[in-house]
Amino acid sequence: MVRQGTPPGPPINGTRLEQSIVLAAQTALADRQFVSCVDILIGLGWLPPPRLEEWRQGRVDYLELVTQANLGKLSRAMKFFRSWARAQGLVPREAVYVARARSRRPLQFSKSGDPDLERAYRTHWVSPALSEAKRSRLVERQSRPADLVVISPVKEWKCQECSLSGDLLIMEGEGPLCLACADMDHLVYLPAGDTALTRRAKKASGLSAIVVRFSRSRRRYERQGILVEEAALERAERECLADEDARARRRVREEARRVDQDLVFQSDLAAEIRRLYPGCPSARAEAIARHAGSRGSGRVGRSAAGRALDPQAVGLAVAASVRHEDTGYDRLLMSGMPRAEARELVRADIRLILESWQAPERG
Repeated sequence: MVRQGTPPGPPINGTRLEQSIVLAAQTALADRQFVSCVDILIGLGWLPPPRLEEWRQGRVDYLELVTQANLGKLSRAMKFFRSWARAQGLVPREAVYVARARSRRPLQFSKSGDPDLERAYRTHWVSPALSEAKRSRLVERQSRPADLVVISPVKEWKCQECSLSGDLLIMEGEGPLCLACADMDHLVYLPAGDTALTRRAKKASGLSAIVVRFSRSRRRYERQGILVEEAALERAERECLADEDARARRRVREEARRVDQDLVFQSDLAAEIRRLYPGCPSARAEAIARHAGSRGSGRVGRSAAGRALDPQAVGLAVAASVRHEDTGYDRLLMSGMPRAEARELVRADIRLILESWQAPERG
């Protein structure tokens, strides 16, 4: 199932690719009440986040260039996605994509640049449960110019204008610019960590930029902080000092509320596991729910589909538990076997256990 107000999808059948497209779409809908072609490409694993970031920064000519699928397969997937969206009654709304650069140039999706194809890529499919006013506001928010992005480089570099280097750069045209050549050296750096201070400083600053750094271990750009005008930061610091006590009390209340929500969610997840897998022992279902549903774990239970108790997401959480607890999968990994090969070896064992839990023997 999906969140209330989001149209439930039909039973997920069809090819494996079609199943993956539907799951990616339902996950995005449950999380944001709309789904885009970019959501599908990310969900399928065809668009690595670092390549998406390069495209958003205007450093890639068109999105298809960094998509890990041939154009024929990509076309079939996008056609199926649009057909599925229409069948669900989702409402098409065209969004605007511009580069995260000072030029704010329109971003291109396709190799051909065909206007109809570009429009299809730009279209967001919105939940019909939203009112027309909410749909318009949603698309308007998505169409706002993206934040400027400044990079904290991990490699040596030189500015394309002055040939000097520095701690930060912004990609412009064919190469990097130092902040002085980009007319941004008057901004001051605010590290991530204080949400209220960051939000207020950014709101008060006429010019701002997000600072990111590439993580080699996670293979993606990660946010480090922001650049803002010094006067804006000073104003934000004064505001935060003025209401610090009130915000501290609110944090305590919010933490208590989140704990209660987690307990309720884990209880609902355990109940859904027992419903889908009646042969699964109750204690085991509760253990799976606690493990998969713990806050900040990054596990499938904390995904949008998991929070919505989507049957496929619940099934993935149960299968993961069986893989680690009831097969020799972990021992195979410890022996040095590649993960994909180890998963293939235990696949049949997992299927047998899941089938026995779905249809337990009756005495």
